[in-house]
Amino acid sequence: MKHKNICNLLISATLLFALFSLSAQTPLRLALEAFPEVQKVETLKSEYFEEKYLLFVQQPVDHNQPEIGTFSQRVYVMHAGEDRPTVMVTEGYGAAYAASSRYIDEVARLLNANLIVVEHRYFLESTPEPLNWDYLTAENSANDLHRVNRMMRTIYSQKWLSTGISKGGQTTMIYRTFFPNDVDISIPYVGPLCRGVEDGRHEPFLREMVGTPEDRATLLAFQHELLKRRDRIMPLFEEFCKAKELKFRIPLEQVYDFCVLEYPFAFWQYGTPIRMVPDIEADDETLFTHWNRISSPDYFEAESNATPFFVQAAKELGYYGYDTEPFKGLLKLEDAKGYLSKIFLPEGVDIEFDSTLYNRIIRFLNVSDDKFIFVYGEYDPWFAPAAPDLQKSNMLYVVAPKGSHRARIGNLPQQMRDQVVETLNRWLQE
Repeated sequence: MKHKNICNLLISATLLFALFSLSAQTPLRLALEAFPEVQKVETLKSEYFEEKYLLFVQQPVDHNQPEIGTFSQRVYVMHAGEDRPTVMVTEGYGAAYAASSRYIDEVARLLNANLIVVEHRYFLESTPEPLNWDYLTAENSANDLHRVNRMMRTIYSQKWLSTGISKGGQTTMIYRTFFPNDVDISIPYVGPLCRGVEDGRHEPFLREMVGTPEDRATLLAFQHELLKRRDRIMPLFEEFCKAKELKFRIPLEQVYDFCVLEYPFAFWQYGTPIRMVPDIEADDETLFTHWNRISSPDYFEAESNATPFFVQAAKELGYYGYDTEPFKGLLKLEDAKGYLSKIFLPEGVDIEFDSTLYNRIIRFLNVSDDKFIFVYGEYDPWFAPAAPDLQKSNMLYVVAPKGSHRARIGNLPQQMRDQVVETLNRWLQE
């Protein structure tokens, strides 16, 4: 009798498991699995969406030469409903964060929208093998997004929006430039449009425009003090690098200089309060701790997960330079120019910057009447090479007063925030 009950329980459990497995095959999951481009589908948990899936989408390594081969691109799909708009996050880097059950994009939350996050090619799980940097281009990344869009539009037929932050915001602009009809609205956050490897607009911005004159003088004095105390602070610097096992392509004394030069950019980028800067009379440990928190040497490591970005920056996205003039006689560096290739590019990779992409995006924005909402922070160094404010009726341009690279719709002043939300809702009804 006892064995019979156990057998019955086992049979019941097996049937329940089978029924659960069948119920897990929702219409959405079955539709995703049916796409020929989708190699794998995994169910994920979400606190905000009815269903959430991780897809691996097969993409050509080069869309102009599909015969070269393919790679798997990581894509997250979060379902709010077929009758809802769809937000596509044009990630500029890796997208591992989107796996979290607590993840939701700001625009998707505002609109109760479906959410699709596309990891950028050559980052994390979306890296082709073998690794050939020739195919890491803006055009190929736009084509990746286009293929995902064409695939998912067969499920989500309402309004589409694209959005991204920083390099992701830049990718939003790139995507709309190459495929203007893929989405109805684009919302790039704090996205730069650089016109050279060392663009040239960041240095005067940091020197003359960000903060108050007193703020800028405080940061400059702090940088000078770090260089004057080099002999005393360098042991702390060396100890930190050794403990972290950091590897550099340049001498450590030059890394020290670059960390000093990087300090004001990093300080303003993420909105550090000026009160956080120690008095220049403070002890060595206090100065080092603050400096290291803002401008850590691990940024200048030779190889990292950011290497694909630096390849793109050198090739067509551009970057920023450093102003060494205020530190004559204090630096071990002879010249900071060309630092991107000396520090960040992989060994043996020699790239010449091509401004074609920059010119194409600017030309597109000038002639376009497509719907854009640009969000920037007034004190963010990436505001220096911002997209132009063209004063067009279909382009809303908002700049958070004293804002940083963290500028978002949710932390805009109330009047600006209301304007963005009203504009979004109006455009969605058109």
